[in-house]
Amino acid sequence: MTIVVHHNAACGTSRKVLELISASGIEPLVIEYLDTGWTRPQLQALFAAAGLTPKTALRTQRSPAEELGLLGPDIDDETILDAMIEHPVLVNRPIVCSAKGVKLCRPSELVLELLDNS
Repeated sequence: MTIVVHHNAACGTSRKVLELISASGIEPLVIEYLDTGWTRPQLQALFAAAGLTPKTALRTQRSPAEELGLLGPDIDDETILDAMIEHPVLVNRPIVCSAKGVKLCRPSELVLELLDNS
């Protein structure tokens, strides 16, 4: 089984997800999205697969979301997507992809639903 983790090494939850995956015997493909960035189609596909919207996937704490004016109720998804592409840290993490689906794994134990041998 291939597992892809969109990961931020500075995030404890993201590190915990990697530990849980490794403990299951799987070596995941790790994408350091702060380094690689995002594309609009990539984010749209991930969010659709995970049942998220840009607003529900927006990282609001310890991110520039407030200073960029993204927290208001009138902010549309296109504006948030544009900001996520410009500032990758705005995407909440970790997002994990497997044959069983795609999830924003917060809390980290949600990743167990994506593993064959959890």
